[in-house]
Amino acid sequence: MRKKAAQNHLAQNHLAQNHLAQNHLAQGHLAQGHLNFDALRIGHGSDVHQLVSGRRCVIGGVEFPDAQVGPDGHSDGDVLLHAVMDALLGATGRPDIGQRYPPADTAYKNADSSLLLSDVWAEISGAGFAVINIDCTIICELPKIAPRRVAIQARIAQLLGISVECVGVKATTAEKLGALGRGEGIFASAVVLLVRS
Repeated sequence: MRKKAAQNHLAQNHLAQNHLAQNHLAQGHLAQGHLNFDALRIGHGSDVHQLVSGRRCVIGGVEFPDAQVGPDGHSDGDVLLHAVMDALLGATGRPDIGQRYPPADTAYKNADSSLLLSDVWAEISGAGFAVINIDCTIICELPKIAPRRVAIQARIAQLLGISVECVGVKATTAEKLGALGRGEGIFASAVVLLVRS
């Protein structure tokens, strides 16, 4: 029984390895017949902003015109695009957005985060990187993300020049716990997998 279980486990591992190899072969990222793991980079970014009344609400490059509150920040406060930028920058060993676009610099006052992400991505893609996939999570009580989730997914895909199937966008609440649960803020995180050609 134990031997059969071990054989099943080995078979499953073999199938998984074949599937992974086929994916990389299709994308042209095999080096001399072996997976070139040195070309892969993982990055994680997160951001949090206070929500204030009367503030324009932009999340993931999509405006929420009916929102009563919006993320406070030096730029437009787009918490999700900030997380995406930090994930990209972190994956490639670059300084985070706080250093790249310092809050003390008036040039970035109320800046459109879509333009900032485009700037970040132009540099990183110009260095030979491509996005395999990106996965994002938003935590807030308000605004409700679900009605515009697909629009956010499409906007991020557009900004990075990738398929919407390569972008995951999830949203949840803090179950009334803490400042996020009281609706005082919004949190976002992003994980990105890059490959360098």
